[in-house]
Amino acid sequence: MTLDRRSLLGLLGAGAATPAVAQSAHTGQVAFLHGVASGDPDQHSAVFWTRVTPADPSVGEVAVVLEVAHDASFSDRVRRSTGLRALAERDFTVKHDLDGQGLEPGREYFYRFVANGVTSPVGRVRTLPQGATPQVSLAVVSCQLYPGGLFNAYEAIAQLERLDAVVHLGDYIYEYGAAADDYGMTTGAPLNRAPLPPHEIVSLADYRTRHAQYKTDPDLQAAHARAAFICVWDDHEVANDAWMLGAENHQPATEGDFATRKAAALRAYYEWMPIREAKAGGLKEAINRSFHFGDLASLHMVETRLLARNEQMDFANIPKTADGRPDLAAFEAQRQDPSRDLLGDSQRRWLGEAMSQSKAAGRPWQILGNQVVMARVKGPNIEEMVPPAQLAEMIAGLPAEYQPQVQGAIQLFKLGLPFNLDSWDGYPAGRERLYETMKQAGVEPIVLAGDSHAFWVNELYDEGGERRAVEFGTSSISSPSPGDLVAGLPLGLALQAANPEIKFCDQSAKGYILLTLDRDQAVGELRTVSTILAKPYEKKTLKTYRLARTETGLGPLEEVTAPA
Repeated sequence: MTLDRRSLLGLLGAGAATPAVAQSAHTGQVAFLHGVASGDPDQHSAVFWTRVTPADPSVGEVAVVLEVAHDASFSDRVRRSTGLRALAERDFTVKHDLDGQGLEPGREYFYRFVANGVTSPVGRVRTLPQGATPQVSLAVVSCQLYPGGLFNAYEAIAQLERLDAVVHLGDYIYEYGAAADDYGMTTGAPLNRAPLPPHEIVSLADYRTRHAQYKTDPDLQAAHARAAFICVWDDHEVANDAWMLGAENHQPATEGDFATRKAAALRAYYEWMPIREAKAGGLKEAINRSFHFGDLASLHMVETRLLARNEQMDFANIPKTADGRPDLAAFEAQRQDPSRDLLGDSQRRWLGEAMSQSKAAGRPWQILGNQVVMARVKGPNIEEMVPPAQLAEMIAGLPAEYQPQVQGAIQLFKLGLPFNLDSWDGYPAGRERLYETMKQAGVEPIVLAGDSHAFWVNELYDEGGERRAVEFGTSSISSPSPGDLVAGLPLGLALQAANPEIKFCDQSAKGYILLTLDRDQAVGELRTVSTILAKPYEKKTLKTYRLARTETGLGPLEEVTAPA
């Protein structure tokens, strides 16, 4: 067993205040109600997280110990970190980074916390491999609306035999309230999954309460205990359709300054998530970072919401001609504005350098952890697919508040407009700059996407017609999908038919993607659960795609069919 650096400092008397602080720690009853988690693994360490709940919430701190072992019984303990504290000022969360020390590369460990004689649940974590690495397995997830349904996909992930890490692409929490007409409450009310607090979250206390509620979910706890999470936020960790200076779901007149709300949201995020703290003097928004899986792959996580994103365009504000019709030329000129971007110059330079360096190190796979769909996706012409009477009946069957929105989208899509302006389609100049960065780095990465509540398999081409990447988009854990709203319409098939970059799209299924890499191929399995409204449920693989690695780069994207 090894004592870590902080424990050694305490034993050596690093400051006379240490014993006094320890004496002031609360020694009464505590509980671990929110499970354990690990994140941001490297070759020799990881971030370990938990939350201690004191019976007396007025106390200032609780002393905590972290134990790491080779076995689940902790008979072969390798690390014991003492002197950790769950502080009231951090909502009694504890996050400990082993500072790159003490653990061996590519090995699975077990960990737990102890406070006032109470022991937490046990978690598992695998350090990143070093050197020759035959295989990497990643579960890719996003979008978990608590009232939207049960987190069955997380239970399925927790049961996986082989798993290196879970890649979370954002929308870990949602900000909406618990009113009958709030997002997700048509399922949340009957499932008794109303969000807490019951109003839209704006303050630090609000965001903390919402994070705490999510981490009481047993399936999410099981997934966190199964493997390290590598996370980025998307928009709902702050507010819907967030951008640099605001959000669609933020009203300054009633909700105050957006910067204040964002600061509260990010503080709660860093407290409640197993992610490394922002660098001293750096921006809290700068969570872009890389993870290297031996000599096989690098995962580059980017931030597309708060660092550089311009405000989203809105179909409701589309320019009009003198006779009141949509002015497509003016709309397209605005959409193609060179200043529109998601990454920004600094982050894009970082990404280019990171991919170039990884390629130079001999890693064949570059993976881009990105929040929103990157493919070119124009909306389908629904009126060409569905007879008028059937379409009218379908619209009439929608909730009244959605009918004008759907009718408007149908008319706009007839004009060939993008399916989603919050995705990279709303920022085409920024997308081309990213593709040029990939070209200059000499890589053809696998792009991962979340946000859309749908499954996607796409081939990405630049304006010159050169393939620049392959994209796997994961559906949601429980958030409603567009296909749920228009259940009688084969929306995924319609999008495939209208868009050459889309090889497969499902706009209804819920689940995750299991991405497995070896020296010769990448295999993406679109794994689904049969329901998010009940247990038990059935697990199945909706589609499987294979991408070969050739001497010159990536080979063709091929569907793998199950043997008869």
